[in-house]
Order: sequence, then structure tokens, then C-alpha cells
Amino acid sequence: MQSTIIIGFALLACVYAQVSQPPHYKEMYPNQYQFVKQARHPRDVTWDKQVGDGKVFGTLGDKQDGSVYGKAGYKQDFFNDERGKLTGEAYGARVLGPNGDSSFLGGKVNWNNAAKDAEANLELTRQIHGRTGAQADFSKVWNLDKNTRISAGGTVSQADLGRGRPDYGIGAKFEHFFGGH
Repeated sequence: MQSTIIIGFALLACVYAQVSQPPHYKEMYPNQYQFVKQARHPRDVTWDKQVGDGKVFGTLGDKQDGSVYGKAGYKQDFFNDERGKLTGEAYGARVLGPNGDSSFLGGKVNWNNAAKDAEANLELTRQIHGRTGAQADFSKVWNLDKNTRISAGGTVSQADLGRGRPDYGIGAKFEHFFGGH
């Protein structure tokens, strides 16, 4: 089902991104007529539409190197209450170009607590006929008093799941504001 949608978006991007010459371009720029493809500006079409409890979004466009691309996805808020806010997103992209084609799928989940002082994210990505990657991160802020706070967070990621070791990161910060805040 997803591959059919991605192929449909890619075909639509190909049809939309046909090279065209503006009217009277040859007469206005006689010395640059041979560079018509490089002289024109890239065109992008972006949209988003509310569907049910979520939103469908996408972009179709082309690049200076002659490639065309289509990106699309679906985003939804699962809850936004005293538990915090949980959002999810699924997306995909397809690029057709002179140097080869590529397809990319991904999904992510983001959570923020109601006090907006804690956050956690998880993202999975898949390059078709390529690698599957994952990244997770979290952070938390503790307000000790009105002028002092401690924040800490960490991340773990792996560009190719199941191969090699993941990358880990951790950080913390102590802040004190002198003279009131």
C-alpha cells in the first residue's frame, strides 16, 4: 500500500516537473538560450490537509541537477492532556534523478510532558534497498528555585540497525541566574 502511494507521488512529481520555456525567453535572452534548464527557477508545490484526527502533508519539486522529488506523510496528535502531548508521524520520499533514484520511509513519535520540562523522541528510518536506522533522545529540566535549574539529556542512535555499535551521547547543564530572573 505504501509503495503504491509513494510511486503515485513520484509519478505526479515527474509529470509536474516537466521542463518548460517561458514565453519570449529566447528573444529576451539570446545569449543564454542554451542554458534554459539552468536559468529557470526550481518549482515546489507544498500542501497540507486536515484528514480525520490528523494531517496529510507533502511537497513535490525539482532541483537544479535535473532530479525531481516527492515527499509525503501523515501526522497525528494521539493525546494532549494532563499526561502531556504525544504525536506521531509517518513519512516517505522518492527522488528520481540523473544519478539514480532513491526511496526513503520513516516514522517518529514525540512526547512532551504537560509541564513542558521533559521530552522524549523515537525515530525509525528505512532507505529502500538500504539501511534501517534508529534514533532516540530524551531530556528533562529540574527547576531548583526561581534562579537555578539543572537540565540533562541523552541520545542513542544507530545508522544501520543490527550492524556495529550504536552511538551514545549524554549531557547535563547547571544554570544559575544572578540578580533575579
